[in-house]
Amino acid sequence: MYCLLVYDIPDDRKRDKIADVCMDYGLDRIQYSAFLGKLHATHQAELMVKLKKVLGCKAGNIQLFPLCDSDWAARQVIVQSAPGTQEVVARPGTSQGVPAEGVPAEGVSAEGAVAEGAVAKEAEDAGRSE
Repeated sequence: MYCLLVYDIPDDRKRDKIADVCMDYGLDRIQYSAFLGKLHATHQAELMVKLKKVLGCKAGNIQLFPLCDSDWAARQVIVQSAPGTQEVVARPGTSQGVPAEGVPAEGVSAEGAVAEGAVAKEAEDAGRSE
């Protein structure tokens, strides 16, 4: 099951440690304090226990939202890099990323996340073919 984890933690060191734990569980960073990924319900519970331990007595707000398959399929995504690069959106009802023209994008994972540098590479390649 997919899940979205968001947090607001004032302490820089704790915030960095929380992010590290999220990445250790295979979640992808989609915003500075937001992670998305596929975790079984037991791993979601385990993750929250670990995050509570890492946070300790420091101030913070950590929320995990499980996403059912229909909610995941209905999501809408726009991933856009710097001007001059190719916009990538997720196809409705799938987890497949495609460029705005409708041709599957190289470097887009099944979760719709853009692999580092893939969009810039596509723009560079497009510039060479002109």
